[in-house]
Formats: sequence, C-alpha cells, structure tokens
Amino acid sequence: MGLISAVALGFSLPQGLPAAAERGGERPVFGPVHGDTDGDALHVMSFNLRYAAPTGAHAWRKRRPLMAELVGTELPTVLGTQEGLRHQLLDIADDLPDRYDWVGAGREGGGRGEHCAIFFDASRLTPLESGDFWLSDTPAVPGSRSWGNTTIRMATWVRFEDKRTHVELAVLNTHLDNVSEPSRVRGAELVRDRVDAFPPGLPVIVTGDFNAPAGDSAAYSILTEGAGLVDTWTAAPEHRSPRYATFHDYRGLVLDGPRIDWMFTRGGLTVSAAGINGYSRAGRFPSDHLPIQALMRIGTEMTRT
Repeated sequence: MGLISAVALGFSLPQGLPAAAERGGERPVFGPVHGDTDGDALHVMSFNLRYAAPTGAHAWRKRRPLMAELVGTELPTVLGTQEGLRHQLLDIADDLPDRYDWVGAGREGGGRGEHCAIFFDASRLTPLESGDFWLSDTPAVPGSRSWGNTTIRMATWVRFEDKRTHVELAVLNTHLDNVSEPSRVRGAELVRDRVDAFPPGLPVIVTGDFNAPAGDSAAYSILTEGAGLVDTWTAAPEHRSPRYATFHDYRGLVLDGPRIDWMFTRGGLTVSAAGINGYSRAGRFPSDHLPIQALMRIGTEMTRT
C-alpha cells in the first residue's frame, strides 16, 4: 500500500519520527532461541511481503537477504503472507529450512499474480485440506472482483492437524482492498461467513493485511463482533514490542501508529504473547510492512483427530 492509499484510508504517517522510534529496529524475538515452541505453543506470523519489484531502491534482490534473515531467525510455525509473487515465494521457501512447505494460488488463478500464501512447518503441522476463494460475488471464480475494487482480492485457507496435540485447526489468510471501503466491508463479511462455515469448535486463526485501522473500522467490527474473532494484540497478556504502525513505507518505525495488519483467533486458542516485528538492518527493511506475531496454544479439551 502506498502513501496515497494511506491518505485515502484516513490516516497518514508522521513526517517526524519520535526519538524512540528512530532508535527502534530490534525485532521482538519469538524464535527457537527462546524456546517459545518447545512445548505445544504455536508461533504464528502475518507478513505483507511487498511484491517483488525487479528494480528500484526496494527491489526484491536487495530485500531478499533481509527477509531470509528475519524469517530464518523467527521460524514461525505458520506464516501467512500477502502480495508475494510466485518466484518470490519460491525464494522464501528456499531460504527456509527444508521442513517448511506452503500452499496458495495466485489471485489471477494458478500461479499468476500476487498470492495470499500460507507457509507452515510440516514437521509440526499436517495439512488435511486447503483452498482459495476470491473476495467477490463469485468467490469460486479465480480472478473475479466486485464491490468497486480495481485490484483482485482473495483468501487462502488450510485445515491442519497439529502433530503434537493431535487437534485440528484452520488458518485463513487474506488481503483486503486498499482503496474501496465497500470492498473492504464486503470482503470482511465474506471472510466472516467462511469462518462461520468451519465446524463448530474448530480452532481458527485469521491473518492478513486489512488496509484499515484496528479498532476503528467497519471491517474490524465485522470480524470481531460478527465472527467472534479475538484480536491477538489486544488479547495478549505480554507484548514483546511497542505498538508500531504496521505499514511504514520504508520510512522507519512509527510508534503508536495504526495497525492495519491483524491476527485473530477463535475457538480454544489461548494467546500468551504478541509483537510487531521492527527488524531492520542498516536502516533497510525487508518490506514496507512490519510482520505481526503471536504465540498461542490450542486447548487440549478440543476434539482430537
């Protein structure tokens, strides 16, 4: 999302960053170094990758080493991505350990266009079924769009079995429109309906770039009130970072800015910590968004497979 879109959404990035934000850049670490997932905890990350531009100051070839360092250190159990092009996703797959796999179609159908791909640690999670749908009046039609958005929008979902607890869970990952408010509203309603269609009691995780501020947008209300989803940032008893704006446009960290990237849970998932990862190196960021992260556990009282 660019600055014009940010203004259109009703918020902007400040011209002068607070001193604390200028000193930022150290990412909250949820990775193996802390033993966060030694037990039954799931480490979930959502990250708008920024599509792989071939040239320019933020070309993918310049950002890929930073991305590899970030995800290779954090090693989330699940990584919901937005905007990734197929060759970009294959690069990330190559940069992760061999135990990782991913699913998801391109928004133009097949491998074409940007994806809402979901990466996962296959040593921990077994995919049982997966699918894609488009945020339109014809969600089963690849490349379809409706409701005033000029960009194709979609979602990818996977149903997993957790090998440690033998409990099933579902992950749904999406990217709402950056211009059309009616499209964001209708897209959120469709995501809500798809979440409601999962079997009752099935733990569900929803990740994505929603292009609207958390707590102050219709899409957020639809998902938290209509679908009963819980915002992991507000639910977490521990925050491992300040509340940075999740979109920074490569301009640096912004304290107390809008969270337009969200992660939700529903059904027997207990969140223990959350963070907004401000990782950068020498003033360079792997994307124009910051990844959001959470640690959570599945209640063992859930129906086992």
